[in-house]
Amino acid sequence: MKLTKGLFTSASEHWETPKDLYDVLNNEFSFNDDPCPLHSQTDGLTRPWGSRTYINPPYGRKISMWLEKAYTESKLGKIVVALIPSRTDTSWWHNYVMKADEIRFLRGRLKFGNSKNSAPFPSSIVIWGKIEQ
Repeated sequence: MKLTKGLFTSASEHWETPKDLYDVLNNEFSFNDDPCPLHSQTDGLTRPWGSRTYINPPYGRKISMWLEKAYTESKLGKIVVALIPSRTDTSWWHNYVMKADEIRFLRGRLKFGNSKNSAPFPSSIVIWGKIEQ
């Protein structure tokens, strides 16, 4: 069997969050910030984040910087929720995701944006910080 490069890469490192998934998460966490919206002209890595932040960071080489920032912001008492690929073998997973308060592995593969096909990778919801009950 010949493996193709398309199985492991994408033309884009940006994957638009499925609306129904975002709505469920927003209902649970009441987000007040999204420092990395799909077509943002601002650099969310260089500014403070809100008290309840949602991120769906670019899935390329900069993902480590986004997850480091998420972890750092959570240490300031903030809640950060991230939608990321489940890449448990990466250094960024071990350095930042494993320090999260909760990791939710999603069953199946997501369909991002208006795509007819599922993503070529599994996804996780990662939560840093705790909501007081």
